Amino acid sequence: MTIEIKVPVLPESVADASIATWHVKAGDAVKRDQNLVDIETDKVVLEVVAPADGTIGEILNEEGATVLGEQVIAKLEEGGAAAPAKSDDSDSKKESKPAEAAKSDDAPAGKSSDVKVPVLPESVADATIATWHVAVGEAVSRDQNLVDIETDKVVLEVVAPADGSLSEIIAEEGATVTAEEVIAKFVEGASGGASASTSASESEEADDSGSDALSPSVRRLLAEKGVEASSVKGTGKNGRITKEDVEKHLKGGDKASAPSAPAQPDTAELPTGNRTEKRVPMTRLRKTIANRLLDAKNSTAMLTTFNEVNMKPIMDLRKQYQESFEKRHGIRLGFMSFYVKAVTEALKRFPEVNASIDGDDIVYHNYFDISIAVSTPRGLVTPILKDTDTLGMAGIEKGIKDLAIKGRDGKLAMSDLQGGNFTITNGGVFGSLMSTPIINPPQSAILGMHKIQDRPMAVNGKVEILPMMYLALSYDHRIVDGKESVGFLVTVKEMLEDPTRLLLDV
Repeated sequence: MTIEIKVPVLPESVADASIATWHVKAGDAVKRDQNLVDIETDKVVLEVVAPADGTIGEILNEEGATVLGEQVIAKLEEGGAAAPAKSDDSDSKKESKPAEAAKSDDAPAGKSSDVKVPVLPESVADATIATWHVAVGEAVSRDQNLVDIETDKVVLEVVAPADGSLSEIIAEEGATVTAEEVIAKFVEGASGGASASTSASESEEADDSGSDALSPSVRRLLAEKGVEASSVKGTGKNGRITKEDVEKHLKGGDKASAPSAPAQPDTAELPTGNRTEKRVPMTRLRKTIANRLLDAKNSTAMLTTFNEVNMKPIMDLRKQYQESFEKRHGIRLGFMSFYVKAVTEALKRFPEVNASIDGDDIVYHNYFDISIAVSTPRGLVTPILKDTDTLGMAGIEKGIKDLAIKGRDGKLAMSDLQGGNFTITNGGVFGSLMSTPIINPPQSAILGMHKIQDRPMAVNGKVEILPMMYLALSYDHRIVDGKESVGFLVTVKEMLEDPTRLLLDV
């Protein structure tokens, strides 16, 4: 029985998504609940798993394609049934001898077909031919990437419909094209008859025998770096090469694998070394981050106020109770729980900072949901730690750890990202001494924590070396006045410098 593999129902306010990574290819046998494909939205990465044991029969949307909720993107033959690609392969094996005889007789090439621009995403009027990966007459394999087509939102890949070659390229690199426009002519079977094409086909089979097992993004990276797939050790399923494998190979063996540079004339004006550039399209998440940050700068009256805090009391407290805290709660006592507790108390005292603007109204929130900025491989996200006023120190530490792990693994759900009244970002973990954080709309303020650094400070007329940290509060001056912003930051400072206040509510 054939089962349709569909895009999950997309979260509210998310119009479409992109195919990020296919973990299987047509003809692969899969097990129930095995991850088939990662689908990336503006906020989260969704995994689509196999509904039953079977074989992938057909993949309808390649990596980079824009898809909609519940759109069919692949087909699964349930119960281990052979995929169409397999049956075609077996038929070709049965008829291999006649086919070889036909080739030897110089039979005419197979049928010709048009290579067209895919259907473009909604609201995208046209696209640009970014890169042709093959030349006219060059032999290619079925599903090999022929050309990259760049739109405002995604890069689309057009693959070969069968084994064969391009007989004509109609739209060159840089040309503007529209949906379903013919950009090349494709001939199935042998290439245009030139012996050079035949030898190219043979060398391709020898050098890249596993190209069908490579994802389009991996093939592109290998081509950009001039690395042969056979020289890279794959760590994916069935030895499949991943982008991480290629990057690891380049770091460890870049000099050995890099082709020797041509001799340069002995001229002092010429630059030395390998001067290369790499151009990659922005991911949907990175574009969303960029748009939101730009919107925050343009639509808010943002101002930043600074203070500094002596972290010695908290450091002493952590040192005294770290071991017993970890034994009792099963998690280490970090700085973030103190920051969250102090911020929660300050939000109670200054409700304007916990409010937001909605049109001509000010919305005061009587609950405390704090966004924690988390750096992930895909970019910065701000998952929500909810009802912080009801959480103890251990509950806060566990909640932050869970959100950080989800962010790292791309497992954050929409419920983890929706809402939030205030944001805490800690650039100190990367060594930042001072910064002006940007507000996370529609919130009214964000608190930036920074590096803890020993500095000489005047204490009771004497100079002491203390672990100091700068605090930065960026706020929307349309709703928060200077008095409230400074008062809020002083409250956070006092809570951190005397943690007993958190217990006594003073």
